[in-house]
Amino acid sequence: MSLYNMKARKIGKTIDEIEEGDSLSLTESIEDNQILLYLGLTNDANPLYIQHDYAKETEYEQPLVPSIMVMGIITSAISKHLPGPGSHVVNFSINFIDPVFHYETLTFEFEVIKVDKMKDVVTISVEAVEATDNEEKRILDAVVMVKPPQRQIGDDLNE
Repeated sequence: MSLYNMKARKIGKTIDEIEEGDSLSLTESIEDNQILLYLGLTNDANPLYIQHDYAKETEYEQPLVPSIMVMGIITSAISKHLPGPGSHVVNFSINFIDPVFHYETLTFEFEVIKVDKMKDVVTISVEAVEATDNEEKRILDAVVMVKPPQRQIGDDLNE
């Protein structure tokens, strides 16, 4: 048995531990270093994401955060928190209401809206808002179907 297999592994909530109405709130700020890392990893050279001079000439007037990065924040929260480690996204639908700009701080609200034990998936609604001076501006809505982690034989011994 390898050393990895001997360690107790923490997994997220299983389908039996999740209920409709379970929720999570998460606030994230998006900085240039994260965007540069993403662009380097993906070799994405879209000038709209990083070139301020180019972006000024567009309808947006400033660089955008790549949409897939915002989606990554959502899937990361699912992997870490709800349902948590061991979960797997099986369907992702997202509507970007407004673009996300560099340095914006977004608050993501996650809520379990359906638990389907027959299909072993949960459906999570996600809304992200940006807090401006006196109001909150809705940035996106998403619906994510997630297969929660499953307990393996012997997992109860690790708790």
